[in-house]
Amino acid sequence: MIAGLSRRRRDRASTPAFTPAEDDGSILPLVIASCALGLAVILMVSAASSLYLERVRLFSLADAAALAGAESFDVDGGGPAAVAVGDDGVALPPLTDAGVASTVTAFLADEPTAGIHDLHMDGATTPDGRSARVTLSASWIPPVASLFAPDGVRIDVTSTARSVLVGPGAAQVGPAGGG
Repeated sequence: MIAGLSRRRRDRASTPAFTPAEDDGSILPLVIASCALGLAVILMVSAASSLYLERVRLFSLADAAALAGAESFDVDGGGPAAVAVGDDGVALPPLTDAGVASTVTAFLADEPTAGIHDLHMDGATTPDGRSARVTLSASWIPPVASLFAPDGVRIDVTSTARSVLVGPGAAQVGPAGGG
């Protein structure tokens, strides 16, 4: 054991002490790599935020278009089947695919959509005759790194809205009933 300790002391004594004057390395590559990594993270976060905001904007437009389509019923259309009455006394106006599609097309033509690239209405239907389902799609172009996706990324959203026709005297008293 004493021989092992003396060998370690000899090894330390034979190696010269480190002096700062002998340091030939540079931290410049580390600084450059850290700055590049930080810039890449900032660009990724800004691209993800831009994609999220574009999707929310497209979803809001689809919600509004679906609501316009859900209110496209024709009460004065005539005929006995113009408005049916449900079991609970609520009027059930029938919707048609053609009526929903034409109303949504007119709504999108009137709505300002200047910031949305390549907007398409992929579908405007009524699955059950009482609600309107609208599918919109648009292209999202990354704000800075458009070199990686020059044609943009396609965003598809679908929204469903239902409108209930209520006759006079059916409003409930309370905060939601407007009484």
